[in-house]
Amino acid sequence: MRQKGKGLRIVFNAPVVLGFTGLCLAAMLLSLVTKDAARRLVFSVYRSSLASPLAYLRFFGHVLGHMSWEHFFNNIMYILILGPMLEEKHGSACMLCLILITAFVTGLAVFLFTPGVAMCGASGIVFALILLSSFTTFQENTLPLTVILVAAIYTGWQIYGMVNGAGNVAYGAHLLGGLVGAAAGWLLNRRRGDK
Repeated sequence: MRQKGKGLRIVFNAPVVLGFTGLCLAAMLLSLVTKDAARRLVFSVYRSSLASPLAYLRFFGHVLGHMSWEHFFNNIMYILILGPMLEEKHGSACMLCLILITAFVTGLAVFLFTPGVAMCGASGIVFALILLSSFTTFQENTLPLTVILVAAIYTGWQIYGMVNGAGNVAYGAHLLGGLVGAAAGWLLNRRRGDK
């Protein structure tokens, strides 16, 4: 029963997801103000000298940068839909680790394997969340059909995009993000089953 006199209040329900969203927005605005200099310098990852401290910052900072408002909104909408549910289920520390690991893995892959290519955006994070969310109903000694379907459709679509060279999309980063999310889902559910 609702108490009288209690008004509706806004709650800060997913601090890591909301913080990440705020950082992405700040990176987008900073890139606009600097005429893309900030995005090139900090919010994109590409092969560069490891003697520069910015190279290490870019391994993580590239997930904050976006090429356009459309790119930004597409990624952030998925993050705001999936992220709070996953942060509530697994905790803020786990969500922060997932974001940092995904950023580093995708950033390192671009640095090592795609010379001459610069990448930015939170798509790897989005795909990590998609794969992680498919593990939400995971029970001990079972493999949900939804996990199999999401993994098959997702992997097939990414491989199709890579083979056809469709657009300027980082399919490899999507695949790596999905692998990080799937591994996190598997490990988190196994750990919960061990308790």
